[in-house]
Amino acid sequence: MTSPAERYAHFRAAQAKPLLAEFAGLYEFGLDPFQIESCEALEDGHGVLVAAPTGSGKTLVGEFAVHVALKTGRKCFYTTPIKALSNQKFHDLVERYGAENVGLLTGDNTINGEAPIVIMTTEVLRNMLYAGSRTLEGLGFVVMDEVHYLADRFRGAVWEEVIIHLPESVQVVSLSATVSNAEEFGDWLSEVRGDTVTVVSEQRPVPLYQHVLVGRRLFDLFEGDPTEGARVNAELERIARDEWRMRQVGRAGGGPGRRGKRGQSYGAHRHRSRNYTPNRVDVLDRLDAAGLLPAITFIFSRVGCQAAVEQCLASHLRLTSPAEEREIRAYVEEATASLPQADLGVLGYADFVEGLARGVAAHHAGMLPTFKEVVEHLFSAGLVKAVFATETLALGINMPARSVVIEKLTKWNGETHAEITPGEYTQLTGRAGRRGIDVEGHGVVLWQPGLDPKHVAGLASTRTYPLRSSFHPSYNMAVNLVHQVGRATARQMLEQSFAQFQADRQVVGLARQVHKADEALEGYAEAATCSRGDFMEYAALRRRIKDLEQGASRKRKSAYADDVAASLSKLRPGDVISIPAGKWAGWAVVLDPGTTQDRSAPRPYVLTADRHARRLGLIDFPTPIEASTRIRVPKSFNARNPQQRRDLASTLRYKTRDLEVPRTRRTKGAPIHDPEIDELRTQMRQHPCHQCPDREDHARWAERWSRLERDTGNQRRRIEQRTNTVARQFDRVCEVLDELGYLDGDTVTPDGQRLQRLYSELDLLAGECLRRGTWEGLDPAEFACVISGLTYESRNPEGDGPPRFPRGTSAVVADEMGRIWAELEQVERTHRLSFLRRPDFGFGWTAWQWASGYDLDVVLETNGIAAGDFVRAMKQLLDVIEQVAAAATDKALRSTARAAAEQLRRGVVSYTSVSE
Repeated sequence: MTSPAERYAHFRAAQAKPLLAEFAGLYEFGLDPFQIESCEALEDGHGVLVAAPTGSGKTLVGEFAVHVALKTGRKCFYTTPIKALSNQKFHDLVERYGAENVGLLTGDNTINGEAPIVIMTTEVLRNMLYAGSRTLEGLGFVVMDEVHYLADRFRGAVWEEVIIHLPESVQVVSLSATVSNAEEFGDWLSEVRGDTVTVVSEQRPVPLYQHVLVGRRLFDLFEGDPTEGARVNAELERIARDEWRMRQVGRAGGGPGRRGKRGQSYGAHRHRSRNYTPNRVDVLDRLDAAGLLPAITFIFSRVGCQAAVEQCLASHLRLTSPAEEREIRAYVEEATASLPQADLGVLGYADFVEGLARGVAAHHAGMLPTFKEVVEHLFSAGLVKAVFATETLALGINMPARSVVIEKLTKWNGETHAEITPGEYTQLTGRAGRRGIDVEGHGVVLWQPGLDPKHVAGLASTRTYPLRSSFHPSYNMAVNLVHQVGRATARQMLEQSFAQFQADRQVVGLARQVHKADEALEGYAEAATCSRGDFMEYAALRRRIKDLEQGASRKRKSAYADDVAASLSKLRPGDVISIPAGKWAGWAVVLDPGTTQDRSAPRPYVLTADRHARRLGLIDFPTPIEASTRIRVPKSFNARNPQQRRDLASTLRYKTRDLEVPRTRRTKGAPIHDPEIDELRTQMRQHPCHQCPDREDHARWAERWSRLERDTGNQRRRIEQRTNTVARQFDRVCEVLDELGYLDGDTVTPDGQRLQRLYSELDLLAGECLRRGTWEGLDPAEFACVISGLTYESRNPEGDGPPRFPRGTSAVVADEMGRIWAELEQVERTHRLSFLRRPDFGFGWTAWQWASGYDLDVVLETNGIAAGDFVRAMKQLLDVIEQVAAAATDKALRSTARAAAEQLRRGVVSYTSVSE
């Protein structure tokens, strides 16, 4: 029961912030301090940036923006980076506020788009801003969930575009994972959006404990609280040392995996040791015994995730009760009822359902989106106890667990197996601990040979996850901005990007150094002041003379080097030469002239009279060299043979016993007769400061001034290179568009107007193909085939082989698209840009088959593609086909594009559109 003081405090809070008080009453639990601070700022009319750990409840602040919008008669757009998260949030808000108040826009789905609350992907909002959509009228709030996605190098620019271009009247609520530079990001938001309150919380609502599972023994990673400097568990360190010694013994005895006398491999000892990597079934048994399920096990491999489920099925593992199994089967049957029955077999439906019924499932991008949604629902409902997932699960989807297991601390990054970063480790383990259900979460790393507990501790305790902008202007962005505000204003807008803000922040330190240097330069100049005249002018004359003399000296040395090289190139095997100085000074015989060893100068290989075989260079010959005599070098001579070296050196000494060593003369300090130098010397002697008795003292200060001015000039150039970088890149983009006829100054040409509607990565290539009529005359299936080149990017482009095309003109059109790309790449290179990748037709045959009506099992099996990858690639293809249909001015092409979209949108592609 609350006290009178507490009731009065609640009354005062409700009076001061009535909307927040009403909103808080919707929840059974009290709001955390960071949530209250964020919501109060929002009700006061500020923008808000909330940076908090995964699972801390920061989305509640976004939901408060929805609440305020409804209560004040304004609209709220809730944006997410992925469609799956949009769908999840859509269902959550419909449940709370009713279907009539909530809409969904994800590019290929429009549900109640004019509702006061609309959930959408960030790209949809960007496109609405460029199109000046009427749906923006009355917009009061925009929630940008997972705003740290702006670091994504492929899609991150969209977040910055939206933040910059939203009307000033819109309050932006930015929700981010914990980043180490949240304040910097908040400062930028304040600069471009006006007053923005930054709220940072590093406190997890459910504490996270770290463990290492060795065999069936679960060890705490730390002894005590890691936030208070607790040390790594000494027992784990001992196990690591013992394991290292065992590996050394194994190597000494022939190495792990080699057969011993009894025919037993070293690896067999694993079963006698308690220190081994537990298999996936053992892990779940151990977690279940410890009460640590449900759990997500992160396996950085789709194949590994599927194999884990198969292992669980083969072991007859069952984590569900009969009642739970019945509930699971009923839900799955209902959720997949719309899928074509003929396709269920090829989709692995039977094993999928059996795994779910036993409480285990996989979750990865290769799965059918509907299947992934089923897994997410059943896991969140507590019916599925164990999910084997790739790291994509850690991004966005609300799917917390009691425990998170990480099998390995390395993953394939496309080029090599790399260690996961502290930021990635934090993101993965952040799923552990369900608010309102668990009192604590658990992160578990599986023991592996060579694992270092201190390294794991470093990953678990490091909190450095900086947010770095990936923003750059695109061709589509440029034509849209120029159309809206003109080139000069667009340039200024892009200078407001977070990318430029971060670059300017780096410039601050350089600018501070330049400022200090400027102060020092003033002092040096004052110390060099001469009563007889302008000493800095006199010093400049001296420096000019010195520079010219040094230049002449370098030219002279270069000429000498050319002469020496020319003389060395004339040497032949058997020539006897005199090495003038150095370690190898004396007579030597040429074994190999070395004319092919170095393009710049020969490097002769010689044998000295002291029997040393060495290769020489220009540095050993200050002046040109000539052979003094010759001796015969046997064809079979081997410089590595001591006896042969001894015999030839003896012949050399005998041949040179009466020869006089040539004299070596190196000309030094020869007078330089240069008219410009002579004229400058005359000016120097006639300068009034030349006769000053303190001349050399002044000269020392002037020399210091000169050196510092040179260094400061370099720093100023670095500053210039870093400032306006985004704007300069925008200028280059506009120059390309000017040259190709998409822009004419501040005018967007008809070709540019088509480009405004093309948002794909290869926007300019698509625009060129439209302009040249490249796609005209194709049938719908062929059209789908060639358009896929704009959207698809092979995961392994080197190993996929040449793309396959159907009979007809699609292969010819694909070749033409490749030629157009090559032309555009050359134009880009001229303007120092590199945005466009080569079109990839690796999905073309698949797209043609599906558009031609082939069955799903044929399409998946003949192309070796996973169902999830297939559906996702189709969605991307459909998106661009619809863009082309909207941009095309040729009626026949527009009809072809629409027909292609209709033929692709069937079966699993059409049925997964809402849940993808």
